[in-house]
Amino acid sequence: MKVLNFGSLNYDYVYHVDHHVTPGETLAASDMEVSIGGKGLNQSVALSKAGVPIYQAGMIGEDGGLFLEVCARHGIDCGLIEKVDGKSGHAIIQLDRQGQNCILLFGGSNRRITKEYVDSTLRNFEEGDLLILQNEINLLDYIIDCAYRKGMTIILNPSPYDRALESCDLKKISYFIINEVEGEQLTGLKEPDQILKKMAGMFPASAIVLTLGGEGAIYFDGAKKIGQKAYPVRAVDTTAAGDTFAGYFIYGLYNGFSIPETLELCAKAAAITVTRPGAVLSIPEISELV
Repeated sequence: MKVLNFGSLNYDYVYHVDHHVTPGETLAASDMEVSIGGKGLNQSVALSKAGVPIYQAGMIGEDGGLFLEVCARHGIDCGLIEKVDGKSGHAIIQLDRQGQNCILLFGGSNRRITKEYVDSTLRNFEEGDLLILQNEINLLDYIIDCAYRKGMTIILNPSPYDRALESCDLKKISYFIINEVEGEQLTGLKEPDQILKKMAGMFPASAIVLTLGGEGAIYFDGAKKIGQKAYPVRAVDTTAAGDTFAGYFIYGLYNGFSIPETLELCAKAAAITVTRPGAVLSIPEISELV
């Protein structure tokens, strides 16, 4: 079984602030740092640190050499990544004193995916292989359709939510990994149990993992519901917590772990992540969890 992450690679520009800026406000940042991230790369790093062989696909710009270095450093196969003219994707992140973030995303090269590139990439994979997707790249609908025809198992983290998702046949998704905000955006509902029930009705062939921050997470596949408490920690930076959770959930799938075992690992990994600053550097090794 191969694991492919077809996703984004971003530079993260992180600004430390007292609070998230409000409309019309000018706010001074107390510190600023640049790091490597993107939901695609973050999740690949989490998988690699968990010990899963991972292939990364995506586009980088003329300034994207550092992404290849980071992939190589973490043992991520970057042979499928292609370089295009122009800028790589980047995110502007406000990080407040409580460790909460808000993010402004610029797609850059992440939005330059072509159908020809999708076809050439998926040619290397087959039925039963795992495909991890987020919504920071274009042509998500085409990628889903092609992977489904090949019989790949598709895991989707539909973040950030936008109208492009409405063109995707989400009934082809095997696993959704969503937070409360994305759950509300997909269903129009706010209560976790209501979100899960409606998601199960909308996508009866899919399993849903709903993350709830400090309240933990819930797995629901229409038949069984399994809850997982969060590990209480003092959060420093929540930037890569969701990506770490997603990466370790896929680690559990890859290794055939039970859902309760998998969710406990996810909770431990996410808890460690939020105690550290940054994205890629904050993600724990599997040795720190066992």
